[in-house]
Amino acid sequence: MEFSLERVTKAHERLGIKPTDRFLLVRIGAATLQFFRGGELVKAHPVSTSKRPPSNLKGSLGTPRGLHEIAERIGAGQPPGMVFKSRVPTGRHFAELPDATADSNLITTRILWLRGLEPGINRGGKVDTYDRYVYIHGTNHEARIGEPLSAGCVLMRSLDLIELFDAVRVGDHVLIVD
Repeated sequence: MEFSLERVTKAHERLGIKPTDRFLLVRIGAATLQFFRGGELVKAHPVSTSKRPPSNLKGSLGTPRGLHEIAERIGAGQPPGMVFKSRVPTGRHFAELPDATADSNLITTRILWLRGLEPGINRGGKVDTYDRYVYIHGTNHEARIGEPLSAGCVLMRSLDLIELFDAVRVGDHVLIVD
C-alpha cells in the first residue's frame, strides 16, 4: 500500500496540487481500483480498462494515465444495469436490449466522468480526458471484469460502482497508472 500512496503523493507534489481526502488509484496492469480516504485504503475493486495500450491521445481508445479529478457524477438513484446514452438513462436495463447490442460494451449503472489535471498530458488539446468522454462506469459484461475490455474507460461491476459512487464526490482525485 505504501507504494500506492507514494505514487499519489508524488503526482500531487509534481503538479503543486493539494491532495483530496478521498482519492482513487487505478492500476491498469493489475486491473484494480483502490479507494482511499484520509490516506487509508478503504476498498479495492477489480476493473477493466482498454483493450488497447494505455494512451492519452484522442482517438487512441487507450485508458489515459495521470492525475484526474471526478468532474461529474451521473446516474444517482438509477437501478443497477440501467443503460445510458449520451449520459442520459434510457429507462432500460441492458438485458432488455436486443441481442445485437450484447456484443457491444454499454455504459450502465453510474458514470464518474473524469477530467485531466495535467496540462499537455491529460488536459487540453489532443490529450483532454474530459473531451474524450473517459468515464468510470458499469458494463453489460460483468463476468469479464479484470480483462482488457473497454475503449478507454474504467469499467466496474454494478454493485461495486454504486458503492464507490456513493462514497466519492466531484473534485476527488483519480490517479491512473500502468
